[in-house]
Amino acid sequence: MSTINWGIIGLGNIAYKFASGFDEVKNSKLVSIASKNSEKLEKFQKKFNIDKNFCFNEYEKVLLNNKVDIVYIALPHNLHSEWIIKCINEKKNILSEKPATVNLQEIRKINQNLNNSNVFFAEGFMYRFHPQTSALVEVIRQNEIGELLKMESFFGINIVEKRNIFGFKRLKINNKSRLFNKDLGGGSILDLGCYPSSLSILIASLKSENFKKEIKLTDKIKTIGPTDVDLEAYTKINFPNDFVSDIGTSFKKNMGKTTTITGTKGNIVIPDSWHCELYKFIVNGKDHNINQKFKNIFSYEIESISNSLLNKETEPKYPAIKRDETEINMKILNDWKNSNEK
Repeated sequence: MSTINWGIIGLGNIAYKFASGFDEVKNSKLVSIASKNSEKLEKFQKKFNIDKNFCFNEYEKVLLNNKVDIVYIALPHNLHSEWIIKCINEKKNILSEKPATVNLQEIRKINQNLNNSNVFFAEGFMYRFHPQTSALVEVIRQNEIGELLKMESFFGINIVEKRNIFGFKRLKINNKSRLFNKDLGGGSILDLGCYPSSLSILIASLKSENFKKEIKLTDKIKTIGPTDVDLEAYTKINFPNDFVSDIGTSFKKNMGKTTTITGTKGNIVIPDSWHCELYKFIVNGKDHNINQKFKNIFSYEIESISNSLLNKETEPKYPAIKRDETEINMKILNDWKNSNEK
């Protein structure tokens, strides 16, 4: 089997989890990394045994490395668009960590540039590559729950609300974290809310093809924190094919990772929609177990994308998120972020 060589720019926590995924995959190899932080670079190089000649302090050098077939962009959200465009200009294949951009204008510009290239592009929603999502699609297509009506989907982690010695709740925000920095694309909507919105698009598409135009958001609620980013948000996505999705995200509550999809004949409950660690979802009260090939969820993403590259494809294999869905998702996130605060 041929091997696809990967490079990573940006060596934060997500990059470590992603890089660990190469251990289980046979068609892929991590060969080059870049970080402006020399300490991170050295630590990453040693942990993953990467040739020092391919470890750089400048992101551009990974793009210019002819040994690299594809670049994983694991930089802060606000830098994604800039480096996606640079990869396209260098004809380097791309996997961008989610969200691919921080606004609708950026993703439209990227898609225009991709239209004139032969560059592979994917947005890194790892759950879309997991067999749980493929199995979910198949169960819905087999009409197990009938015609699709609605869904609820959440992703929330309490990282800001703490109790003091008297039991009263207070906000404890790390001002140095990108999660709370507006200029770096922080906020719960872009960081976590993008997951339930992206799954809503996939499920709506299974009801009918008429799901893309005139998507409307109602019941928008948003709580803004002291650093001017959203700490919690809710909305209802109304698709033109009469499918609705209630979604929520939070940095204040442990909302879990549950999705419930309702049809005319029953429902599907997904206890872990995003990391797929429970290896099952529940169809009309009965467990639908998922066979696991890999322990690391990112291994599925790496293997699938490498296979797409070996097959000379420019988009990932379904049900991974496609370029048009990435744009639709960003439009939803854009509308949600720009809603009036509560």
